[in-house]
Amino acid sequence: MKDQRRDRLRLEISREAARLFWEQGVDATSGDQIAEAVGLSTRTIWRHFRSKESCAEPIVMQGVAWEMRTLRNWPANLSLEEHFTAEVSRFGREADPVEHADNALAMRMIRLADTEPPLRTAWLMACDQVEREMAEIIAKRLDLPADDLQVRLHAAAASAAFRVLNEHIGAALLDGADPAQFADAPERLAGVVRRATGGAVGDPVTD
Repeated sequence: MKDQRRDRLRLEISREAARLFWEQGVDATSGDQIAEAVGLSTRTIWRHFRSKESCAEPIVMQGVAWEMRTLRNWPANLSLEEHFTAEVSRFGREADPVEHADNALAMRMIRLADTEPPLRTAWLMACDQVEREMAEIIAKRLDLPADDLQVRLHAAAASAAFRVLNEHIGAALLDGADPAQFADAPERLAGVVRRATGGAVGDPVTD
């Protein structure tokens, strides 16, 4: 419970920090402003984060959390396209406003990371976590050890492809693209995994 409370508080701080970073820029945002926005002391902020820029890390991780949950729950009998399509539909029906708002904030932080090196660090840390988890998922799918070289190469390629696609879609939406343009996002996500792994990952698993 203590860890859960800590994680909730870190996420709450991260939401306010991300909002301020987007509205006024990273340089113009201070730790004192983040603390005031969340109703905490500045000392408490520094107890949970090593720098103001690192406050963005939890909300950036929210940007990939859905993808990781979806991959972890990928049934053996479904293709990646089928699974992603079903899960995107379910998210649209069941996600609450907070989840949608967190995704929007994560998208903004990923966009800011193009020009803010400390935020780029937060985004790349999230991508590193994706790669590590991807290795476990792919290993299970291919019935190989997670430290197998081919598994690690597949995981590195697939996570990099996810990163590029997330950056591309996020930038387009923030620039005013019609969301309907990305109605095929599940197929795009599955497609980049297939291409990145040379087709080794994506099909149903058969005995």
